[in-house]
Amino acid sequence: MTVTVEPTGITPADVLAVARHDARVELSEATVAAMARSRAIVDTIEASGRPVYGVSTGFGALANTSIAPERRAELQHALIRSHAAGIGAPMPREVVRAMMLLRVRSLALGLSGVRPVLAQGLVDLLNHDITPWVPEHGSLGASGDLAPLAHCALVLLGEGWVLGKDGARMAAADALHGSGLQPLALAAKEGLALINGTDGMLGMLLLAVEDARHLFAMADVTAALAIEAMLGSERPFLPELHAIRPHPGQSDSAANIHRLLQHSAIMDSHRDDLAHAVQDAYSMRCAPQVAGAARDTLEFVRTTAGRELRSVVDNPVVLADGRVESTGNFHGAPLGFAADFLAIAAAEVGAIAERRVDRLLDVTRNRALPPFLAPDAGVNSGLMIAQYTAAGIVAENRRLAAPASVDSLPTSGMQEDHVSMGWAAAKKLRTVLDNLTSLLAVELLAGVRGIQLRAPLTPSPAGRAAVAAVRDCAGEPGPDVFLAPVIEQCRAVVAGRALRAEIEDAVGPLL
Repeated sequence: MTVTVEPTGITPADVLAVARHDARVELSEATVAAMARSRAIVDTIEASGRPVYGVSTGFGALANTSIAPERRAELQHALIRSHAAGIGAPMPREVVRAMMLLRVRSLALGLSGVRPVLAQGLVDLLNHDITPWVPEHGSLGASGDLAPLAHCALVLLGEGWVLGKDGARMAAADALHGSGLQPLALAAKEGLALINGTDGMLGMLLLAVEDARHLFAMADVTAALAIEAMLGSERPFLPELHAIRPHPGQSDSAANIHRLLQHSAIMDSHRDDLAHAVQDAYSMRCAPQVAGAARDTLEFVRTTAGRELRSVVDNPVVLADGRVESTGNFHGAPLGFAADFLAIAAAEVGAIAERRVDRLLDVTRNRALPPFLAPDAGVNSGLMIAQYTAAGIVAENRRLAAPASVDSLPTSGMQEDHVSMGWAAAKKLRTVLDNLTSLLAVELLAGVRGIQLRAPLTPSPAGRAAVAAVRDCAGEPGPDVFLAPVIEQCRAVVAGRALRAEIEDAVGPLL
């Protein structure tokens, strides 16, 4: 597909298409015209000689330093070189591609005062699969993601590094030459316009929203499997019980779990058993309350990211009436708060999943399943250590759930005396979601093992689909096997869309 960048912006789906599916990018004629009009204003201001931040002055704490006309292009190049000061491992390709597209979007809004060739340069990098080497450390979310964006901008100048096909870094000049592209020379205001904004943290947040949306649905699937395997009750998930506490995420999660548990001989086997527990443990009965709260958090984050996607985050901005005004729109607080909030929610979805795994493995609480789901326990340890792994990941997620956005440090000679740490918040959110994938993989494996051990009772249609998906990598219950690759394959099942599609074919779309 092709994503066309309009002066009205782009959509979250556009970002995903370019970042993850290598969609081509093009600028519309209206976008080129809007940028040209904005640039004409900057040219007029520069010719007038009046001092304007970022055009004829230095930056940050040097904002009061006047720059002679003949040195203003040099100023822009020096800005990019000095700000490309990151360190550490490179950010993933999808993050950098999202960040570059979002910078194109920002320039295309026609309030940055740059030539269209600048946005086209970034488009060319995307379309030629040239991904700048952007180190993981460097952004405070202060004037946005200055250092990460500077590493992207440096490649436009034919300097810096890019990600090679083998993951190693190579010289940007070689990558441009190999693709038939020429380095750009910057004009006044353009260096600043390339690096001021929240594009890195927003890109990570948009990717995280998509990942969390899928994982929260899969959390309902793995919860239902565990509840079915432990002979839990479906009654706590009746819709009328959630209508009286009308949190939308809770109602959706409960509806999913209730639907997933239908048409199960395992559930039918104990529905009228007087010896059956009157109330299940909280990790089973309260699954929708926790997962639903996470869904509501995700909706807040999605709304916040959507607003940012429609926002002008450059500084200064070039208004249509000819004014150039400084703003604080580059401050990443809205995104930092949102990323921290979603990390807390996702950590708890994983934490309650681990509690169900522990219950499934405990012979005193799992309702007649063998210890650690090992048919020949003693000689075999079953999933004992898989739960250890899950517990360790839960502990790490708790540490990562501590908010980054409250940890401001002043910079730039106290000019930037409050920063958002939005980049750090979004980066650790990605780790929390990756960890959640692992936790749900362990619950998927444990739930399927428990269902298999209930044979000859047959599971729900969702359970049958899950058993079939896991059987390919884990087989049937039996002697212990090398477990790490099994868990890795279960991670792929959770992260992928195939199992969810099969379940939805059987029970209807999950909310």
